[in-house]
Amino acid sequence: MSFTAEVKDELSRLMPEHMPCRKAELSALIRVQGKLSGNFRLEITTETAPVARAVVRLIHDVYHLKTEITTRKSMLHKTYNYLITVPAQIGLEDAIRDMGILSDSGLELGVDPRLIRKPCCSASYLRGAFLSGGFISNPQGDFHLELTCGHEALANGLVALLARSNIPARSMKRRGNWIVYSKGAEPILDFLALVGAHSSMLAMENVRVTKSLRNDVNRRLNAEMANQAKSIDAAMEQLRAIRLLVEKRGIDSLPPALRELARLRLSHPDVSLRELGEYAKPPLSKAAVYHRVRRIDAIAKEYLESGEDN
Repeated sequence: MSFTAEVKDELSRLMPEHMPCRKAELSALIRVQGKLSGNFRLEITTETAPVARAVVRLIHDVYHLKTEITTRKSMLHKTYNYLITVPAQIGLEDAIRDMGILSDSGLELGVDPRLIRKPCCSASYLRGAFLSGGFISNPQGDFHLELTCGHEALANGLVALLARSNIPARSMKRRGNWIVYSKGAEPILDFLALVGAHSSMLAMENVRVTKSLRNDVNRRLNAEMANQAKSIDAAMEQLRAIRLLVEKRGIDSLPPALRELARLRLSHPDVSLRELGEYAKPPLSKAAVYHRVRRIDAIAKEYLESGEDN
C-alpha cells in the first residue's frame, strides 16, 4: 500500500464531530471528484474503497439521500474504481446548494465562505479535498504533497485555506487540472496534523528523523574520508621531500629537530601530524610538527631550485 493510500485509509475512518464540519468535508469530496448532470443526478468517482465508503457515509448522515455504488475494473490498469451515484430525488438539489456547489447563477467554482467559517471546518474541507484528489510521496524519498482540482478558483481557495494554518502552498495548471502543491517535511507534517492523520504524521516523522540521522552520518563519514585523503596526500609529499634529502644529502645534513621528525615520518608513513607528534620524545604539539614539516619542505625545494642534483 502506498503512503497516500495509508493516509486516505486513516482519514476515511474519521467522522467529524460537528455537522458543519461533515458538510464541509463532503462538499470538498464532491467538488473535486463529483459530476452533476442536468437532471440533478450526482456522480462521484474514486479509486479508493475507504474513500468510497466515507462518501456514502457522509451523504447518508448529513442529507439522508439514497445512493448507489458500482465497482468497476479498469481493463488497462487492472485496478478497481468506485462510482457512487446519487440519483435524482427530493432533497438532492437543496443539498447541492447547501454545500455551496450550486447557486442561482450556476455552479460555484471557488470555496463557499459559509462552509469554512471555523478552523475545524476549514480542516474538514482540506481533509475532503485530500481524500478525493490528494497525493503524498513516499517519505523515504522527497517530501511532496499535491491536491488536484478542476478549477483555478478552487485551487486558489485551497491555497488560502492552507495559508490560514501557516502551511505554504502554490498552485499550477498541469494536463488540464489545477494542482495545489507543497514541498518539504515541515509543511506536510503540519498538513497531516491539521486534517487528523496523526498516525501517518508520526510514521512520516520517524522516517524524517531516520533520514536526518543517516544523512548526518554520511556527511561525517564523507568529511572524515576527505580529511583522511588529505592527510595521506600530505604525508606522501612529506615522505618525498625527506627521501630526496636523505638520498642526496644524507639525513645527518638536517638539523637535530628536523632529523628526529624525518626519522619519525619514515617509520610512521600513515599517521597524522597529531599522531606523529605523540611519537616524539618529548611529545610535540601538532603545530610544532607542522612547523618542522614546513622547514623540511622548504629545504627540499631550495635543493631542487639550486640545481645541485644536475
